[in-house]
Amino acid sequence: MRDFLQGNGRGKFIDWLKIDSWIDSGLYGAWIGFRDWWSAYSSFFGRFEVKGFWRACNELACEALTLSVAGFLVVLTFALPAFEIAQGKINLSDEFSVTFLDRYGNEIGKRGLLRDDSVPLEEIPDHMIKATLATEDRRFFDHFGIDIMGTLRALAENAQADRVVQGGSSISQQLAKNMFLTPEKALSRKIKEAFIAIYLENHYTKPEILKLYFDRAYLGGGSYGVEAAAQYYFGKSIREVTLAEAAMLSGMFKAPTRYAPHINLAASRARANEVLTNMVEAGYLSEGQVYGARLNPARIVERGDSKTPDYFLDWGFEEVQRLMANRPNRILVARTTVDLGLQKAADDALKDTVNKYGRSRNFNNGALVSMETDGAVRAMVGGKDYGTSQFNRAAHAYRQPGSSFKPYVYLTAIEHAGYTPDTGVSDGFVRCGRWSPKNYSGGYRGRMTLRRALAKSINTVAVKLSLKAGREVVLADLEKMGIRHLKKTCSLALGDNGMTPLEHVGGYAVFAAGGLEVRPYGIEEIRTLSGELLYNHDRDEPKRKRIFKRKSVEQLNSMLHTVTVAGTGRRAQLDYTNVAGKTGTSTAYRDAWFMGYTGQYVTGVWLGNDDFRPMARVTGGSFPAQTWKTYMTAAYATDNIPTIPGVEPHPRQRAEQQRIAAVMSENTTAELPVPPPPENVKDMSSSTRKVLQRLGNLLKKAPALDPEDQTSPDRVQAPAPTSAPSLASAANGDGISRPQPAPAATESSGQPTDAGVPQ
Repeated sequence: MRDFLQGNGRGKFIDWLKIDSWIDSGLYGAWIGFRDWWSAYSSFFGRFEVKGFWRACNELACEALTLSVAGFLVVLTFALPAFEIAQGKINLSDEFSVTFLDRYGNEIGKRGLLRDDSVPLEEIPDHMIKATLATEDRRFFDHFGIDIMGTLRALAENAQADRVVQGGSSISQQLAKNMFLTPEKALSRKIKEAFIAIYLENHYTKPEILKLYFDRAYLGGGSYGVEAAAQYYFGKSIREVTLAEAAMLSGMFKAPTRYAPHINLAASRARANEVLTNMVEAGYLSEGQVYGARLNPARIVERGDSKTPDYFLDWGFEEVQRLMANRPNRILVARTTVDLGLQKAADDALKDTVNKYGRSRNFNNGALVSMETDGAVRAMVGGKDYGTSQFNRAAHAYRQPGSSFKPYVYLTAIEHAGYTPDTGVSDGFVRCGRWSPKNYSGGYRGRMTLRRALAKSINTVAVKLSLKAGREVVLADLEKMGIRHLKKTCSLALGDNGMTPLEHVGGYAVFAAGGLEVRPYGIEEIRTLSGELLYNHDRDEPKRKRIFKRKSVEQLNSMLHTVTVAGTGRRAQLDYTNVAGKTGTSTAYRDAWFMGYTGQYVTGVWLGNDDFRPMARVTGGSFPAQTWKTYMTAAYATDNIPTIPGVEPHPRQRAEQQRIAAVMSENTTAELPVPPPPENVKDMSSSTRKVLQRLGNLLKKAPALDPEDQTSPDRVQAPAPTSAPSLASAANGDGISRPQPAPAATESSGQPTDAGVPQ
């Protein structure tokens, strides 16, 4: 650098000309060097240059490689979560073995790996294994988890038939779905299923995978696994099944409800014949060997109508795993809250609605949840057919609640902003950002009371209330109810966030409970096989606390009662008790709800399609309200029903309460006559007799009720009967007969429809 500096008497200066020359020569030398290198590089690879046809092939190969890498990265985004799912559950899923009892102590089903029923693969008959492989996965011992040839063959068969006639999933893929994934029909689920199948193949041997498949598969009738199915259908162990019985069991893997012999014996035997044909085609047996099984098909054990509450049991099993996660015990007996009489009424009500009206009004599924005001779930229906789809829509489907969400906003306005049912509000233009809501019927109605706005489901008023009271406050109130996943949006008041029917019913239970905290639950107690009590809900759960002022909730209940008397929910009215509730319809008729309650039961009904297809103008005030009424009509056999806080007793309720009070007053000192038992009734056990005697003594000592004081905030309400008779018993005269619900009115009947999210 000395050359760049010159000295004179006044200091040293930089020679800028030399620096510029040095930079220019350096850049030029670098460019010449790069050009020589590039020329040599091009000359070298020029030797490999191809032209014509081979050049086109080379270009296609390069493009295919690029797309393959991109596709691999995309698929990898699904694979990583799938591997995490498998690694997280591979040692935990189904570790529990749980026997479930209903609320009265009767066994209703089992879930988990039933260790006492699990049969080693070596003891499962050879014809059972061959029948399964011939029908479900003939190349099971040859592929790596995904049967590519089988998938291509299935695609060709389905394309030729223009419908799905053959499945392409291997046994490993089916096991992946059964163990780790939900039954939803989505591309992401299929990709995860494929990766988990590969994961299983790399961590388990083929016999172990086959054994897991035999233990986990659902085969109808509430039976999981071939051993449980053999016991249920044939009354014997899987070790003893014949070829004909094995063919019938193997035929149910594809569609357990469609081919279950206790539902459709003819279809089940036809399917068993297909399985026998598959065994011949696969080379496992000759036609002569299966001839006897064709002539003498399997015979099943008659069990009558013994439908199990499968959706409830699945949810109950999840609850047991949550409650017992940190306990060493794994073989358990759980007493649940389910009432089989109410469960049957719920199943029948939902299925009848979907079967009668679903096809013409373009909906194919639904869900129903019913609980008492303390959160005890009495009935849960997660879909129209458990055998077709085990996805529990009641507990896991997040659907937009539409206008059935508005009561949460109204409660916040009453609780925090000083509104009352008689407060005047204006149905007019309102804007949130660039969005403004519109009413279902169009236009604006001007000034009205808060009560009328809720009864007519006015969208603009609900949005104004959410902005006035504060959407943050609305979300904070929902968090107190246990609903914490909702987001702050402009259309929050119109139910644009997804909610499950279970948590939605739990929110309405807070209204029915007068503002007390409600947490839905399905497990009363859990014991070991030896009887040791591990969990009791009343003992181990925190005591309920008040989360809203009783007066605020009473005002809301009064408004929701008006909805069913003079609003969009009129089809839900009952003849023997007052009802409060709200309808809900989401954008483009994708979801229809009715949420309602009496003083004892809180019930929610959802109707829609799994793929979110719009329905044919189905609103919450139509079929959901009708389904709700059908169920609630079957749920009661007495008029002695608690009243809703803030709602006057129904005349029939008042009359029944006065009658009971008079009877109890007359018999405070006198002994009630004991009628002789019917001749055709068997002697009851001594323990049952003692319980009934104690119950009778308690009733004799109970003080008379003042029917006018039922809704006092400081008075503990007398519990209503919690048992619900079956539909058959009501028909036989054991309960009070109820009028059947009227058929759903058409859109032209003049019935007000719900105002969901603006379209």
